[in-house]
Amino acid sequence: MDEKEWLGAHNQLGLDIWKNKYCNNGETFEHWVDRVSGHDQAVADLIKQQKFLFGGRILANRGLEYEGKKITLSNCYVMTPPQDNIESIFDRAGKLARTYSYGGGCGIDISGLSPKGAHINNAAKETSGSVSFMTLYSLVTELIGQNGRRGALMISLDCSHPDIIDFIKIKTDLSKVTKANISIRVSDAFMEAAKHKKQFCLHYTREETGQVIESMVEAADVFRLIAETNWDYAEPGALFWDHICQWSLLANTKEFQFAGVNPCAEEPLPAGGSCLLGSMNLANFVNESFTAHASFDFDEFKRSVAVAVQAMNNVLDEGLPLHPLQEQRDSVRQWRQIGLGIMGLGDMLIKMGITYGSDEAVNLCHEVGFAMADTAIASSALLAKEKGPFDNCHIDEIVTTPYFKANTTEETVKLVQQYGLRNSQLLTIAPTGTLATMLGISGGIEPIYANFYERKTESLHGTDVYYKVYTPIVEKYMKQHGIKDDANLPDYFVTALTLEYTHRISMQAAWQQHIDASISSTVNVPNNFTVEDTERLYMLAWEKGCKGLTLFRDGCKRAGILTTHVKESTVPVAGSGLERGEIVSIDDNVIGKKRKLVTGCGSLHCIACFDPETGALLETYLSKGSTGGCNNFMIGLSRMISISARAGIDIYTIVDQLNSTGNCPSYSVRRATRGDTSKGSCCPMAVGNALLDMYNEVQAELQQQLDIANGKKPVRKTPAHPKADKKVTADSIFCPQCGEPLVFEGGCNTCKNCGWSKCN
Repeated sequence: MDEKEWLGAHNQLGLDIWKNKYCNNGETFEHWVDRVSGHDQAVADLIKQQKFLFGGRILANRGLEYEGKKITLSNCYVMTPPQDNIESIFDRAGKLARTYSYGGGCGIDISGLSPKGAHINNAAKETSGSVSFMTLYSLVTELIGQNGRRGALMISLDCSHPDIIDFIKIKTDLSKVTKANISIRVSDAFMEAAKHKKQFCLHYTREETGQVIESMVEAADVFRLIAETNWDYAEPGALFWDHICQWSLLANTKEFQFAGVNPCAEEPLPAGGSCLLGSMNLANFVNESFTAHASFDFDEFKRSVAVAVQAMNNVLDEGLPLHPLQEQRDSVRQWRQIGLGIMGLGDMLIKMGITYGSDEAVNLCHEVGFAMADTAIASSALLAKEKGPFDNCHIDEIVTTPYFKANTTEETVKLVQQYGLRNSQLLTIAPTGTLATMLGISGGIEPIYANFYERKTESLHGTDVYYKVYTPIVEKYMKQHGIKDDANLPDYFVTALTLEYTHRISMQAAWQQHIDASISSTVNVPNNFTVEDTERLYMLAWEKGCKGLTLFRDGCKRAGILTTHVKESTVPVAGSGLERGEIVSIDDNVIGKKRKLVTGCGSLHCIACFDPETGALLETYLSKGSTGGCNNFMIGLSRMISISARAGIDIYTIVDQLNSTGNCPSYSVRRATRGDTSKGSCCPMAVGNALLDMYNEVQAELQQQLDIANGKKPVRKTPAHPKADKKVTADSIFCPQCGEPLVFEGGCNTCKNCGWSKCN
């Protein structure tokens, strides 16, 4: 078998993902399978049959430690929460950087830090608050690269912390904490108070001084604020913390506590804990697909789960010396968490003719989920028989937890009572965005995102032609049943944006009953979804026992910052209609604008000249101040911008290129220490933002002149971002790599065209 036979010769996207993300230096497919499976034939067979895949770090890195590479096999970690002192706060920043350098994402909880205004015994006299240090951790995430991408970070705060309002609001400023996801640790007490419109106490006691900071808030008002910011900015997410702590194998283990969650929130972990991921592809356990006799093969599924549990324990052992920090090695050795999950649920249901979210679907999920949990627990017990249980395995505490009682058969109970467990945590459901895209299936617990995607091609006559690319499961069904139009698909072909949110929550709640960790969950909702709907969604998720979720509304303000790419422009540009190689000449009849920029090196002066009739950019002049960096570089950059504009390239495309230039360390340091830098993260990006600002200003002035000429009363116009007055929809979120529309599923922005993925 080769990769084309494995993924399909026409699955170019999947082949590209495999080659670019997981294949090492041109190795053959067979060599890759042998390396990734750890030379285990049973595991190799599951991979070849697409019934099971390890998480991305394992697929990319397993076996490469022998080549001297500093790598980890774990996707994510939870850091030891910072203590309430400056040394601890910055110590965690250094440990974040080290973990990112190995390729691991991180979660960190800041609930232990003093709120704003607390008394401290140094020159500041009172603290700037827990929220102020989010910028530090976000900056570290921005600075440390991971093979062409940035690390992932989750910052959480307890709902009773006095800084909670500032925490909720911080990302309504789209320029703040841009490199982290944020979530609130929500307690049952808070949700009860919000439900019954009672007051809730915010409380913090500073150990060093004994100072108590306390205030009462209306819980319903805070809950409303959470809903409003989710509705408009897709954050902060909610972590139902009491559910997290109570529904696990360690709920009765007194010496254990969760310290936080990983960046996609599917893994609650102790301090230093790591998530080792793998997923079962449910779609490939269906017999007689698309027929009335379709059924789920429970026997093969349970056999495969047992193989996967043993395989992930082998990887855990191999990876112990590879963790970046000693505290991580110690935690993983002590608790031995693994995270086996699922993908392809949406495809499985379609193959069986079952509507996602229906009672039949929920019941089937309970059956599959129980089989998975019971098998995984039994497999871990048999491993404990062979190799011993995890260090703090107290059998009497485990077998009395509500989760264990609800998810085991009598035979499994006997095994655990006799041998204990090899793992303290077994099951989780990650987003699986890249893996699912490579295989061409739905990710995590999500339904299929869409029945088709539009692709654009240019015809021989130079005009754009759009055509449909069907989701693989849809294409297979249509071919098998001779359907030419997707409008004729059966009703059970539901998609993420057409699904009723109550059905989506029902599916998540069903799976959560059988998952001892958590589920990465982003509920996609249409643009007309209201704030009141958002409140009801979160309340329903809590009432049904979910451990957490967030919401992504089509067209929310967050969508506008996912990429700087602009799909099309109807604004006239200089040189429009020119032949290739022709450049428009300019004279002195131009509109001039000037901006002074502050960068990492000092000051930078930007002058731009615009066409007096169309307002199109014509020429740019850049010069440094006395401490503004390399002047020759600035001259070269301004010349290239000018020649591009005069050759007919519109300003949006120019700015898009400038905004793709990355991060400058000196720029980031100055922004963190002085906070006076111009918008952007490096000089070219700052120039691009300034050009766009001046361009908008010119357009507003020209429009005002036109209004006056037409006898209209002049109206003062404020320059705006080009997307500010335009409804942003799912179709206007574009991939920064290839420019095609992104989809947001399972907590990840994913490109169905090139495979680019960014978890948020």
